[in-house]
Amino acid sequence: MEPSPLRIVTYNVRYFGHMLRGLASTVGPKRRVAAALATLDPLPDVVCLQEVETMSLRSNIAHRKVRPGETQLEAFMTRVEETFALQGREMPYEAFYFRAHHYKVGEVSLYTTGLAMLVNTRTLQVDRHNVEAPEHITHHHVQGLKERKQSRICAHMRVIRRADQRAFHIFNTHLSLPTPFAREFWATRDKMGCGVNQLHEAKKLTGFIALHAKEEPFVVCGDFNSPPSSPVYRYLTGDAHLTCAQAAVGQINPALARAFPTAGFMHMRMHLDHLFSGGGVSWLDTDETRPFGDLTSRFHGLSDHVPLIARFRLEAPAPVLVT
Repeated sequence: MEPSPLRIVTYNVRYFGHMLRGLASTVGPKRRVAAALATLDPLPDVVCLQEVETMSLRSNIAHRKVRPGETQLEAFMTRVEETFALQGREMPYEAFYFRAHHYKVGEVSLYTTGLAMLVNTRTLQVDRHNVEAPEHITHHHVQGLKERKQSRICAHMRVIRRADQRAFHIFNTHLSLPTPFAREFWATRDKMGCGVNQLHEAKKLTGFIALHAKEEPFVVCGDFNSPPSSPVYRYLTGDAHLTCAQAAVGQINPALARAFPTAGFMHMRMHLDHLFSGGGVSWLDTDETRPFGDLTSRFHGLSDHVPLIARFRLEAPAPVLVT
């Protein structure tokens, strides 16, 4: 019997601080994000998060730590465990944190950035990951500002489906905003996804994917700060031959940049988040994925982004020819 489809979520949670405009993390958003994820049916096999802090002034100023050294991800997972316990269910997720950048004034940690992955251990077994050394993909257009620029990384994990021992890869990332230090920034009206630094990072990303995924199936997701039809999106789906999940199931027209916003700032609406794949992944649906601002979404108001939620199958491996 063919194994059940796999389900993945990618979500920029904005440090769980959306209620305070991202200035500080609070308990409420952690609890509400945990509750929203726990009510998805079927439960995701993998949850990829962007903009998750380690520990800092911002992550702790409005949220008192339960114990010394508690990280933001640990605090969130406590809320996840509480949510499942209230529902009388066992919490199936193991969490992994990939640290990117650390901003300090003296010995005071102002804020940190990073990515996280939650793996459903009932359905998947973690084979390997790069938690200790996430791949740095930042392009420093101005070398003099190298130490001040927010670092961008790619988190990688190879997992094995327990049902049939099939392996596949998950890549989670968050690309930079377009640099204002390039002439192209001021020459174009639509700037997101048009930055020369963003294109450099996209190329570093696909090189890293090719190095580790090789011939195995993979999914790459995250906040690309690039809408459909942008140079970065066209590179990823054209030159790099990645398949966009939303386009594959007909949820978006990739020629339209703003038709399905995944993020919002004041009155602006942008499509910045994506799910891509390669190496033998077939997208089935994007059920529960709603555009930013949709009041019917269980994730409405929890972040300045909405999650992308999709199901996929791993295509049967090609038969080995015996000569």
